[in-house]
Amino acid sequence: MEWDPKILDSPLSIHFNRPGKTDSQDARVEADALLREIVEYCRRAGVAESTFGRFAVNDGKFVNRLREGGRITTATAERVRNFISRDPRAGARPGRRFLIDTPSVAREPAPPPDPQEPPAHVGRNFRFFDNRQKYQLFVSTCSEKSVVAQRVAMELVNIHPTPPAVRVFDAGFGDGTVLVRVMRAMHKRFATMPFYVVGKEISVEHVRMTLERMADRFFEHPATVLVLTNLNYTEAPSLAPASMAAATTLVWHEVALAGATSHEFEEQIAGLGPFLAENWRVNIDPATGNPVYARPTVLVLYRDDHRFLLESVIPKRGGSEAGFDLVIASQPYRARADLRFKASRVIAPLARSLAPGGRLLAIHSRGDDPGLEILQKMWPGENPFVHDRHQMLKAVKDALGPAARNLNFNAYSDARSLFRFDMHALPTELSASIGTSMLFAAWNAAIYVGQIDDARLESAMGDRRYLEVTGEVLRKHNGLWFQDESYIISRHRD
Repeated sequence: MEWDPKILDSPLSIHFNRPGKTDSQDARVEADALLREIVEYCRRAGVAESTFGRFAVNDGKFVNRLREGGRITTATAERVRNFISRDPRAGARPGRRFLIDTPSVAREPAPPPDPQEPPAHVGRNFRFFDNRQKYQLFVSTCSEKSVVAQRVAMELVNIHPTPPAVRVFDAGFGDGTVLVRVMRAMHKRFATMPFYVVGKEISVEHVRMTLERMADRFFEHPATVLVLTNLNYTEAPSLAPASMAAATTLVWHEVALAGATSHEFEEQIAGLGPFLAENWRVNIDPATGNPVYARPTVLVLYRDDHRFLLESVIPKRGGSEAGFDLVIASQPYRARADLRFKASRVIAPLARSLAPGGRLLAIHSRGDDPGLEILQKMWPGENPFVHDRHQMLKAVKDALGPAARNLNFNAYSDARSLFRFDMHALPTELSASIGTSMLFAAWNAAIYVGQIDDARLESAMGDRRYLEVTGEVLRKHNGLWFQDESYIISRHRD
């Protein structure tokens, strides 16, 4: 191994030990060029950067060190380029499995995949919720976000916060629409209490959209600590990566917002763009094809003029007490995922993070609605909603084991558990001749909620039958609506 740890003292300095080359600017250009070659190779070969480093130079952190300004020798650079040029997978398509017969190389554990994905054995891997176009069209044409926020706000009367703050965790905040509305409701009920709000999301686009909505929250409720992270569900509540390797590379960034107006806060939040682009990256696990964070990252925001008041609320690097009064788990997993996977990897860790008297509200799609009718007309027998709330609660109890004794599991009646949301439409739009734009919006909502993968969509959209089917269902029901169901897990107060 040719990595020299003694030349890593200056993380912003990059230099290749080449005779006659002492200009740090030229060295940085060379390092950036090598880094681009590595990133492009990893993209084509479908390999994680840590895996590349282990096989190329026997160092899983090689690419991160290079990206962060570490200095390497000319021989190491040539060794990397020779590895890329020799490997036949250099021209592989994205997503191909990276296989090299090197059994003696020790593999460092990768972070667990995002639980919106099924395990490797459950069919083809794809991250449906990261399709921004489908997501944005669905959010703007359907009322799910506002209806879910109202359902979450109902739980505020059932929580009993204790000092120093009201503690809320959002397990996948998406574009932030639900979280912002819940924070407004929290301000109405707990106007004088500090807030500690933690949100988990792996998509950088969703983080940007959420931050854009937060300036007014800091203005209306100045005693707010907002924490966003890309850690997985077992790590995010405590803000502590599970593995030692991830803990040592954790990016912890605090932003003390200056000023007293929402405009000032908005300007400072907008300035976080480069930080997010650099640190909120996603890798693909070479073993499963699932997305995992490239760098474990925690972003902490609060108002500087309230730092003294919030001293005991602001989390510290190295781990923070979970103990949440309310956990929001709205659509935190794919409906088709394995039942035990959803219970053990998503809901059980969140249930463990509840404070005494805390409540976890979980929401997922139910089906039995016009949206599912559209899917079944296109694909007879289609039903992605394979597990109901009763099955989920039983699986969570099994996953928690003895820890379940301290929790209450409430499926409630259909009247309380089930709720519906609609696609926005004017009465005139549902006339005999429904416009094409509305048909497209309804079709998009149906396939989004039903989580239909692109391979099947491509074949189904080869002709106009999917629009005809959508129109038939809209006329039959005089619109389009969907059904969600909820369930509650709460911790005993004593």
